[in-house]
Amino acid sequence: MFLTVQGLEVRFGGASGRAAVDGVSMALAAGEIGVLVGPSGCGKTTLLRSIAGLERPGKGHIELAHETIVDGERGQHVSPEKRRIGMVFQDFALFPHLTVSENIAFGLKAFGRSQRQARVIEMLTLVGLVGLGDRWPHQLSGGQQQRVALARALAPAPRLLLLDEPFSSLDVDLRERLAHEIRAILKQTGTTALFVTHDQLEAFALGDHIGVMQQGRLHQWAAPYELYHRPATRFVAEFIGHGAFVPGRVDTDEQGHARLRSPLGEQPLPDGLPPEWGLGDCDLLLRADDIVHDDDSEVLATILRKAFRGADFLYTLKLDSGQTVMALVPSHHDHAVGERIGIRLQIDHIVTFARQAHAPATV
Repeated sequence: MFLTVQGLEVRFGGASGRAAVDGVSMALAAGEIGVLVGPSGCGKTTLLRSIAGLERPGKGHIELAHETIVDGERGQHVSPEKRRIGMVFQDFALFPHLTVSENIAFGLKAFGRSQRQARVIEMLTLVGLVGLGDRWPHQLSGGQQQRVALARALAPAPRLLLLDEPFSSLDVDLRERLAHEIRAILKQTGTTALFVTHDQLEAFALGDHIGVMQQGRLHQWAAPYELYHRPATRFVAEFIGHGAFVPGRVDTDEQGHARLRSPLGEQPLPDGLPPEWGLGDCDLLLRADDIVHDDDSEVLATILRKAFRGADFLYTLKLDSGQTVMALVPSHHDHAVGERIGIRLQIDHIVTFARQAHAPATV
């Protein structure tokens, strides 16, 4: 692996203080893009700063390009300027008194003049800003300024690029478009990168691997598809995507095959095998795309809310058992709030967790 983080711990307020990063382990191969998501204060920016060398971990190990840059047990801590890591910040941090070209060339002082000019032209071409090198930052749009910040970070050819919520000050449409564009640029240059964001759509657009953090801990580090369809913990299941839990029960039929019972009916589990946690009462995760509108279904639900999304409606539905679920329904099925409609399950990946102690009784 190109970047390896093992058992990293960062505490504020001394050895007995709060753990902002608590035993985090993760890895990225060369050229891969990782993304850290989680609620505010979960430790994702502190983890990024620790990799950059701006925070000093008390425990753990970081290796970059087969070089140890942090060893908490031995007190080894390579200084930030020796790590060859580039950073892109939320506020772009461009120098207002320097032109676009001068901003990009800022980290190229070790280059000769002709070499520096060639590298600036190469970076302007890479980020689609050819012809804008003589402009001042205030003459550019927000998206263009972010591209300049990216070009400046990439110009010295860093071993690793770290980006801390780089799109948060931009409008929603621009954020998504720029995320796709920057992913393409990073893949074109073969740059290994780690992002921090609070936006799940950005994370899915950018990441080869996504990590979900809460209270300093990394709950899961996985590919986006795996994260969405096979969440490792209840927190990941609740944090990623639209979804709700309903009570259920896993038991076996006369042939010994595992089956799932829920307020939306009964169905066999894949390969007839019970989940890892075993048999008994459970909480079943239902995402909006797991529930299909079906007028012929015996299961009815009442529409509590609906949100028009163009191609579909996102309905919030109340089951007769009292649970609330969500469903994506094609927009030509335009039902009124308060109306009862038929629904059924259509689940490719069944996600269950053992019933929590405070959960309601079995269905």
